[in-house]
Amino acid sequence: MNTKVTIAGVTFKNPVMTASGTFGSGMEYGEFVDLNQLGAVVTKGVANVPWPGNPTPRVAEVYGGMLNAIGLQNPGIDVFIERDIPFLKQYDTKIIVNVCGKTVEDYLEVVERLADTDVDMLEINVSCPNVKEGAIAFGQRADCLSDITAAVKKKARQPIIMKLSPNVTDIAEMAKAAEAAGADAVSLINTLTGMKIDIRRRNFVLANKTGGMSGPAVKPVAVRMVYQCARAVSIPIIGMGGISNAEDALEFLMAGATAVAVGAANFINPYATEEVVKGIEAFMKEEKIQDIHEIIGCVK
Repeated sequence: MNTKVTIAGVTFKNPVMTASGTFGSGMEYGEFVDLNQLGAVVTKGVANVPWPGNPTPRVAEVYGGMLNAIGLQNPGIDVFIERDIPFLKQYDTKIIVNVCGKTVEDYLEVVERLADTDVDMLEINVSCPNVKEGAIAFGQRADCLSDITAAVKKKARQPIIMKLSPNVTDIAEMAKAAEAAGADAVSLINTLTGMKIDIRRRNFVLANKTGGMSGPAVKPVAVRMVYQCARAVSIPIIGMGGISNAEDALEFLMAGATAVAVGAANFINPYATEEVVKGIEAFMKEEKIQDIHEIIGCVK
């Protein structure tokens, strides 16, 4: 039974990854999850300098999911190279580094610093809805997305995945813009912009006012968007948004994703990623599927 998938020349033992920002670099989850079982670990966003993130409160529970306005808090690229990459290299899993920035130059600085490191792919986060500078424009305008994709592609030694925002009118147009500018793959969806109000305090629950919504409630939107992009572009797609179990993951694969990433579910169930891997294998056995490619994109 073959569960291997290949994206831009990188072969993953199975199509299951972690979603950036929900798994750190795996250190916090090491006692729950055998990282060797995962196709890849996608790290939390890394910037050229340490970012403090947004003021608190910055996480809120909502029906069917959660809002977060963490603001991409991270210790910066120096600490990441010194601490996180050596930790991940202990495991037999691929390493995908999520890169964030406020200007094109910020992104390029991180990409250049990672050029000589032993990481497999870069995921370029141009669509974080709760970082005010830069990201909104990059992720929500096709021309900006095209410019930053081309600039990163020119400098990157590793294949690049552009992470798309669902907060757009036409997701397929954005995927096409990324593909035309040289992206090796796209990942989607990032979070939907949401808000929660405390009626007793008559104020916003999050200090940032808005946050990114993730969790089971966003899954039908995410599956639809992955399906649309799969029909619009020929580069591989990594699907995410509300995946809690193997059945959810299989929906994305059948809609046309080559791989999937598990995000918010990690907060409720730290074993979620490994359970998804085992669940996909069990489904393939039950359905007598020899190769995962028999189901990738099977829904036309």
